[in-house]
Parts: sequence; C-alpha cells; structure tokens
Amino acid sequence: MATSDSSLHRHPVRRGVAGGTTFAAALLLLTAAIVTLLQGISAVVGDELFVVGFVYTYQLDLTTWGWIHIILAVLLGAIALGLFSGAVWARASAVIIAAVSIVANFLWLPYYPLWSILIITLDLIVIWAVATWDPRPAL
Repeated sequence: MATSDSSLHRHPVRRGVAGGTTFAAALLLLTAAIVTLLQGISAVVGDELFVVGFVYTYQLDLTTWGWIHIILAVLLGAIALGLFSGAVWARASAVIIAAVSIVANFLWLPYYPLWSILIITLDLIVIWAVATWDPRPAL
C-alpha cells in the first residue's frame, strides 16, 4: 500500500511526538528566557564579570548588549507562556524570536562560546518542534 505525504503528516505517533516536543519547546524557551535574563542582568550590573577574548570584528558594549538580552528574555518568556496555551501567534513568534536569539548568541560567542552554543542548540530544537507540530486532530 502506497502512502502519500499527507498520510505520513497525519500519523498519530509523529503528531504526538511533535505535540509533546512543542510542550518541551515551550519549557526550553522559558528556560532560555530565564537564562538570558540572568545573562543580561550580569552584563548590565558588572561589565568586568565577562571574559574578554581576542579582538573580533564586532566589538559590543556589554551594558547595551545586556539590555538587549533582557528585552529578548522578556519576549522569550511571553512567547513560551503563549505556547503553553497553544496560541497560533505564539507558534509563529517562537520561530521568529528563536531565530533572533540564535543571531544574538552568535554575536555573544566571543564572550561565552560554550554557553552561546548551548542556547543556539536549544533555539534550533524549539524551531524544529514548533515548525513540525500540527494542532489539528488526526483523521
């Protein structure tokens, strides 16, 4: 029996995994929000806390960059709460804000490379989970 692409898309196991992963993505997004908030507060409160590595093409003021992280954290948290309720706006916003977070953490690489790679990885998982989840009931 040949299977069409739409029947694979409606497979209950795949839908369950994607739905569960979306809930996990909301948790990861909320975790990333908390961590990003703490990272931003650390940058605003004390510039001397961060390690300064090699001179890079982009040089950032850590206080300004800290405020950017705080604003990003508030947006991440609001979107995570929206994902818990299953809001459509939250799904679209999660993909966008996770992509912005990837860019922000790429620019943060010179200061904390392992931490940035961790957050980038979490954001990629969030994008995958939200993009593959189909909230319509299986037929």
